[in-house]
Amino acid sequence: MTSPHHILEKYWGHSTFRPLQEEIINSILAGQDTVALLPTGGGKSVCFQVPALVNEGICVVVSPLVALMTEQVATLKKQGIKALQISGGISFQELQTLLDNAKYGNYKFLYLSPERLQQELVQNAIKQMPVNLVAVDEAHCISQWGNDFRPAYKNITLLREIHSLVPIIALTATAPPKVLEDTITELKLELPKVFKASFARENIRFEVYKVEDKLYRVQQLLKHCTGKSILYVRSRNATVETSKQLNTLGIASTFYHGGLPTETKEEKMTSWQHGKTPNIVATNAFGMGIDQPDVHLVIHLQLPDSLEAYFQEAGRAGRDGSKARAIVLWSEYDIQLVKKQFVDSYPSTKDVKYVYKKLNNYFQVPYGEGEYTSHPFNFSKFCSTYKLNSLLAYNCLQLLDRLGVLQLTRTFGRKSIVHFTATSAVVLAYFNKDILASVVGKTILRLYGGIFETETQVNLQLVATKSGQDIPKVIQVLEQMERDGLLELKLQLTDAVLTFIAPREDEKTINPLSKEIALQKKKKEQQVHAVLRYIENKDVCRSIQLLRYFGEEDAQPCGTCSVCNVKGQKISETERKQLSEKILLLLEEMPQSSRELSEKLTFAETEILATLRLLLDNKKVTLGAGNRYFLK
Repeated sequence: MTSPHHILEKYWGHSTFRPLQEEIINSILAGQDTVALLPTGGGKSVCFQVPALVNEGICVVVSPLVALMTEQVATLKKQGIKALQISGGISFQELQTLLDNAKYGNYKFLYLSPERLQQELVQNAIKQMPVNLVAVDEAHCISQWGNDFRPAYKNITLLREIHSLVPIIALTATAPPKVLEDTITELKLELPKVFKASFARENIRFEVYKVEDKLYRVQQLLKHCTGKSILYVRSRNATVETSKQLNTLGIASTFYHGGLPTETKEEKMTSWQHGKTPNIVATNAFGMGIDQPDVHLVIHLQLPDSLEAYFQEAGRAGRDGSKARAIVLWSEYDIQLVKKQFVDSYPSTKDVKYVYKKLNNYFQVPYGEGEYTSHPFNFSKFCSTYKLNSLLAYNCLQLLDRLGVLQLTRTFGRKSIVHFTATSAVVLAYFNKDILASVVGKTILRLYGGIFETETQVNLQLVATKSGQDIPKVIQVLEQMERDGLLELKLQLTDAVLTFIAPREDEKTINPLSKEIALQKKKKEQQVHAVLRYIENKDVCRSIQLLRYFGEEDAQPCGTCSVCNVKGQKISETERKQLSEKILLLLEEMPQSSRELSEKLTFAETEILATLRLLLDNKKVTLGAGNRYFLK
């Protein structure tokens, strides 16, 4: 039997494991059910990938995150390890082919969503596989108090029934005590060994500041950042606008969000990783599966919707062990915004029923049918058709996705189906008469082999880029070729595909989920209020607040966060008097803003503001136009 150390060195190039990895691996190899709680960047995937490679057979990995599955499968393939995934939106024939490959193709890893596991076809195929390990990623999802509850997770125990002697490993980076207890119970783990690493990140300085001019503060922070930075915002427009503002200020940056074509995402990622644009402004679509070591600054310009999400995103700083900072910048408006987005607009059961019924009507799904049917989906058009509040409708769709009723897959690559039905000789003769058709058509033929034999998914953005044309021109050419009888075309110009997981039964579909919907609403309120408590608490060390949230009650003050730093740097009365005199001297020269005074003084900004308030109270200065301070 090949040893874990040999596997680690062969495929990952490391000679030693990270803390707890080896103990977790040995527990699995001993046939023990295992729970691994490791913080973001703790190397959870190695904990199940190494023992799966040590033993004969295939590892079944259940994960709710399509992006992470895709990332891990791609990484394994690059390492020469046979792995495949089953996600939504594939045909029955494709599903059968993938399952046959998993059964007979000597594959080591099969990744699938919890919803896929509910299909009888998938279950029967897994029965015939030599499964050596079951890995449940993001295992906290199984808890009704978890981060993204999905009922299909409760049926993962099917794998225990199918392969009763195979050990199960549950992995998560965010599990408060109640979630851990639920996870063990719901997965029916048998006397599991629990390995829990401390969530403390001693090299990260957690900071929170209430500011009005965020751009100015960001500019000052990035001036002194030696490594890469990630700036998190909540909307796609904000990524574009903030990046544009930074570039205008001479700070090289790029932006990233889920709506970008795959090729553009890869270009922006490469530019950031190689330091060409060391600062990236992103939505939470950025970061999944990314382990960039030299991120020294993570800034949240808008409030996250949970401390789980915040801790994962902030944890992308300091992966190389060097000093790093995780900063939240907020204003009163941010509090109103996060409440509006995640509390006030969180759907009730009545809202979910209404949107679900409209979805079925929109796609003309007959009662009792629709299971595993996929439909191109234009969200804006759907909302416009039924005059829906877009934020509430979006939250309903997200909830229906999490509850396993449907799957919403973004397809921003604009993939369409093309099948050349004429012979190659006829097509080439056509190209000789039409230069534009030749440019577009030959580009497609070079990119996609077998397009004469079968229907083929074509990425219009890729074709446009390679042919030097824009997408409307490519579509125009393809439509003309279809009219001329050369090909069959199924255009997909929408930004998403919606797949119904359950058959349409209207109220019968939603009623059993009403309790979970209510619990989700309550939980979202709790998560948002936990974030607000975190930013508003100026008395307790930031690290202690975070660690207590994740069940570490014995955490000690970090000594470096924005709370500890203020406590350790409060100036004496003598220093306060000196600062007051320096401020008055500067104001004798000309009226100045607090920002201008901060740039000229060596004292902390908080102390300068506190001293200005004292001077205002004592009527030695006054605040005038342009927020400038004047001598009385």
